[in-house]
Amino acid sequence: MNILTFRSNEELNEAGAGIITGLVQTNPRAVLGLATGGTPVGIYEEIVKTYRKGMVSFKSVTTFNLDEYVGIPEDHPESYHAYMNKHLFDHVDVSRERTHIPNGNAPELEQECARYNQLLDDAKQIDLQLLGLGHNGHIGFNEPDHALVSGTHIVELKDETRQANARFFNSIDEVPTHALTMGVGTILKAKMILLVVRGADKAEIVHRALKGPITTECPASLLQTHPHVVVLLDTESGRLINA
Repeated sequence: MNILTFRSNEELNEAGAGIITGLVQTNPRAVLGLATGGTPVGIYEEIVKTYRKGMVSFKSVTTFNLDEYVGIPEDHPESYHAYMNKHLFDHVDVSRERTHIPNGNAPELEQECARYNQLLDDAKQIDLQLLGLGHNGHIGFNEPDHALVSGTHIVELKDETRQANARFFNSIDEVPTHALTMGVGTILKAKMILLVVRGADKAEIVHRALKGPITTECPASLLQTHPHVVVLLDTESGRLINA
């Protein structure tokens, strides 16, 4: 595990974007696992800047998003479909047929999970999986539990997860109670994992995830079992790691 700490968000964003665009430059047909939320926004902005300079093309890249809320329309401003369009897909030359996000409005959610798993199986392996880290140690929407599901599945969001995401909605009541998420087993199959964490409020869970015992009660701790993880931290989130 390669843990890097940055003094500024700008440096962190440039490093994260550089890892992703560097992969695409060397492997134009790369399969990328993508994340949403506040953490990757600056990284996506830097990727778009690199694209606009003519230094990288995404026309042969395939993408798989980690998750999507259940029950909000795809054009809702807080859906992850809308997020990806706003922050990345509308600004680069990616083929929309090659972009994949779970359908949280599918009439049969179990069938949608099976469909997404099949797409992932057909892709063989994700070359790079981008991850954030939840306050309770979740990755994707894989919440702490006595056991974790390997493949794409329906998850009931923990109260702390809904509270953390309430800042994106008008009230906690608007935050969906369920989501579809790629499973931890799928995440761990990626050739490389890029974990990005920011903020002093994440320092304790960063230490627990990267240095604590491996347990399903902290899903991110399972990343310790992966052979190729790069962690990008700001100084606040990394303060206990670097103490």
